[in-house]
Amino acid sequence: MDYEMIYFLGIGGIGMSNLARYFLSQGKSVAGYDRAETPLTDTLVAEGALIHYDDSILNIPPSFKVKENTLVIYTPAIPSSHSEFNWFRDHGFQMMKRAQVLGSITKNSDAICVAGTHGKTTVSSMVAHLLRQSSVDCNAFLGGILKNYGTNLLLSDKSNITVVEADEYDRSFHWLQPWIAVITSADPDHLDIYGTSEAYRESFEHFTSLIRNDGYLLLRSDAPVTPNVKDGVKIYTYSEQEGDFHAKNIRIGNGEIVFDFVSKGVTIENINLGVPIRINIENSVAAIAVALISGVTPEEIKQGISSFKGPKRRFDFIVKEDSIVFIDDYAHHPSELYASINSIQQLYPNKKVTGVFQPHLFSRTRDFAKQFAESLSLLDDVILLDIYPAREEPIEGVSSEIIFNKVHSNEKVLIKKEELLDYLDSKELEVIVTFGAGDIDKLLPSIKDMLMKKYSLSV
Repeated sequence: MDYEMIYFLGIGGIGMSNLARYFLSQGKSVAGYDRAETPLTDTLVAEGALIHYDDSILNIPPSFKVKENTLVIYTPAIPSSHSEFNWFRDHGFQMMKRAQVLGSITKNSDAICVAGTHGKTTVSSMVAHLLRQSSVDCNAFLGGILKNYGTNLLLSDKSNITVVEADEYDRSFHWLQPWIAVITSADPDHLDIYGTSEAYRESFEHFTSLIRNDGYLLLRSDAPVTPNVKDGVKIYTYSEQEGDFHAKNIRIGNGEIVFDFVSKGVTIENINLGVPIRINIENSVAAIAVALISGVTPEEIKQGISSFKGPKRRFDFIVKEDSIVFIDDYAHHPSELYASINSIQQLYPNKKVTGVFQPHLFSRTRDFAKQFAESLSLLDDVILLDIYPAREEPIEGVSSEIIFNKVHSNEKVLIKKEELLDYLDSKELEVIVTFGAGDIDKLLPSIKDMLMKKYSLSV
């Protein structure tokens, strides 16, 4: 990239922000717009980015209005009516989607690309950590803030490997050129973009065709994807208990999960999960397989899995006491909710589990209302909030109520986000979990403070 000035439309997104950090690390001038100030945008400002929150061409710094010097990177979530977007387009600036830029940055590296409806952030983060703490090392553009490092960007001066979370939204992952591709799942999602489940699946199959002919595909055993790879690509399957890579001798108890990793060539015994939830057995099987292919040793793998702290907002323990447990999880698809709730119930089989869910997108709520209700019905107590619209305008007849009416838990309530804190304070809680990909995370500090007071806990 020859441009000295990089301007971002949607700079505060988790994927956009790691690109912003990358260009800052390269000594480029970085500025941009986002719809709201967040801890992530505050961090970017502290690192040197210029950011504003009102859509106006008057807010674009003058030095970024010279088209010969400025590259504009935008997220597909930016609406076509956005005035800054239209100004840059009408004045002939070079404009690229985030995925195009990421593909360009990684095309000359050994790219490890992790795709899937769910699980991709955790698996890519695990892979990055396993490589980073080993002699192999890596670069990484991650879809979450990895707690081991406090960032979503890792850079190396000795490794040619780049770990990338491969986003299927808007077919973004079609810009990538994987050396190793992982597909964790392909349950239908983003039907506002794809239209049909078949088109969604075909998008993953096209992704497999992009793998280098000396590369690898690691496919979850029951993922409904028929690979379309070049000659020479090695295909492996994985899951928790079957496939070319799997786990056996699983032991769960005393807050720990220990298992043996099994493949045709290597067995690694007594692996202790750093984030001990059931779904992470399968996630770690995928990550370990990738790490082995990349040259990480079995001993380095055992150390890496046990020291892995996970990305923020992926089964994140906010409070963990005998009297009260508070977990936050990014789950926003029915399958993710189902897996997360099952993991919680296995960890706390004798406790009441209260779940707070903020649906994300009107279209996803419309398309999967029945499935959301089925997953939420596993909870002992369901608290449902209004839909977080993100990039969408309201859809007539679509609200959280269409999920709520299908939930068959004994205890359920539909309330406004502003009412949540007082409502929780009025209840006796044992395990509480907040779910969603919207702005529910802004409530976490207030909920934590309320619980600490309510249950007389010290900081």
